[in-house]
Amino acid sequence: MPPEVLGYHHLSLSVRELPRSTAWYQKVLGLEITAQIEGEGFQRTRMKGSGGALTLTLTQHDATSHEPFDERCIGMDHVSFAVKAGSVAMLKTRFEELGVEHSDLKDYPGGVSTITFRDPDNIQLEVFG
Repeated sequence: MPPEVLGYHHLSLSVRELPRSTAWYQKVLGLEITAQIEGEGFQRTRMKGSGGALTLTLTQHDATSHEPFDERCIGMDHVSFAVKAGSVAMLKTRFEELGVEHSDLKDYPGGVSTITFRDPDNIQLEVFG
């Protein structure tokens, strides 16, 4: 029997301009930088949410294509971030204050809401809670 998969350790997104994307995720989602890493052919910023449960890394490869993200290509479709119940409406207000384009707030049975939006590389993101 294989070992149990407990969840995600971290999510790493490839970005075109690391400083721009790092600043955007800090400003829009309040993520904090925990490490900056340089490797052979890449630079990476590791970020965490204030509760410490979420780790997101942003990676700029030296040989990136510089094409914007397209969820219709094979690979990742979107990233959905879990937030506390009731926080989606507060994030909608924050997005409006920051000029972040986003969908309408959608409510689902059980008191769950969601909003979708995109980062500077066109990666589709969602807050769900």
